[in-house]
Amino acid sequence: MNRQPEVLWAHRSDKVYLTVSLPDVKDVSVKCEPEGVFCFSAVGVNGEPFLVTLRLYDNINPQGCKTKIGLRNILCSVQKEQKGWWKRLLKSEKKPPPYIKVDWNRWCDEDDEDSESNLASDEDNAYDGENDESSNDEGMLCKSIIFCAPPI
Repeated sequence: MNRQPEVLWAHRSDKVYLTVSLPDVKDVSVKCEPEGVFCFSAVGVNGEPFLVTLRLYDNINPQGCKTKIGLRNILCSVQKEQKGWWKRLLKSEKKPPPYIKVDWNRWCDEDDEDSESNLASDEDNAYDGENDESSNDEGMLCKSIIFCAPPI
């Protein structure tokens, strides 16, 4: 049985930041599809599988998506297809699952984005995979494709 890790999210007009909180995982796979499907899987320290599939609010640009695997979490920067503010993270209007939470440390309101533009460019540098010995993919998404559960 697959488990869902905690996923923190925040966004800007052009990107969505997803942080998957899982320490010391292996076999990490992240897949982004243009129609807004985000799929994450990994194997935990005790061999338990973790899987999250999210149907995001709107379409995304898979070529502009980056990931960085750290010791305690996996950071994903997902580029929106069209610049603009989303009403919510998921396409569904239902209450999000309990493992999805707002990342208040990265959160930016629409009115604050202009004053935060320098901070946002600094955050992008954190996702580029440079100077991080724990990531061999140089900030790009894993190319391995695995079975993903149907989007929620």
